Amino acid sequence: MVQAIDPSLQVTWNPLPEAFILPDDPVENIQQPYLAAALTDALGAAGQITPEMLIASNFALVATVSQKIIVKAPDWLWVPRVNPVPDVIRRSYTPHLEGDAVGVVMEFLSDTEIGEYSSRPIYPYGKLYFYERILQVPTYVIFDAAVPFLEVRHLQNQQYELQTPASTGRYWIPELSLWLGIWYGERLGIITHWLRWWDDQGNLLLWASEQVQAEKAIRRAAIPQLVAMGLNPEQIAQALQVTIAEVRQTMELS
Repeated sequence: MVQAIDPSLQVTWNPLPEAFILPDDPVENIQQPYLAAALTDALGAAGQITPEMLIASNFALVATVSQKIIVKAPDWLWVPRVNPVPDVIRRSYTPHLEGDAVGVVMEFLSDTEIGEYSSRPIYPYGKLYFYERILQVPTYVIFDAAVPFLEVRHLQNQQYELQTPASTGRYWIPELSLWLGIWYGERLGIITHWLRWWDDQGNLLLWASEQVQAEKAIRRAAIPQLVAMGLNPEQIAQALQVTIAEVRQTMELS
């Protein structure tokens, strides 16, 4: 049994009762689901998601403190390994009981919510207190796309320490071995500040849609070379897996 750093908290890791009604709070900002999805999309496109991981948004994390069930649902979370639950749809996650401790949690600020900074040490407990003192999540991220504003806290000596960004403005997230930073641009028709990943060499992890566009650009760049080799548009289209129209358009522009 893993215990919280304050023994007086009497933390236990019990399964969520089937009859427990999870909070059904509305999403505070319409951009929050898109921000979370973009983070997961890039990890998946880069091959950095494995079957044993748990990556979720607005998903219930559970702990029992002094026999009271505490549930918080961060806007994005990452767990390195969870126990498989075949044919069961997870409705919550209890660390240590169902798998590893939670590695990263993120909260996206709204115009009206400041609970992400709450250190309320009594029931129902503030979010910061819950992640730091009870769950002991190694990395806690707070992001406001409107400002934009990004803070990263790492658990050091059993308490959160606010991190200083690198010269690039990015923060190293050791649990994922990736950099996290702010990127301004468009995704799914939404132009805003996004949270994005960079690898240890500083290369941006592309979203799946960006990977498709990059691959198309590479194929189109090869069209003039294949034309010079004497291939006709149909042969080029088949070889590069592009349309004949794309081949002819590129040939006209060359």
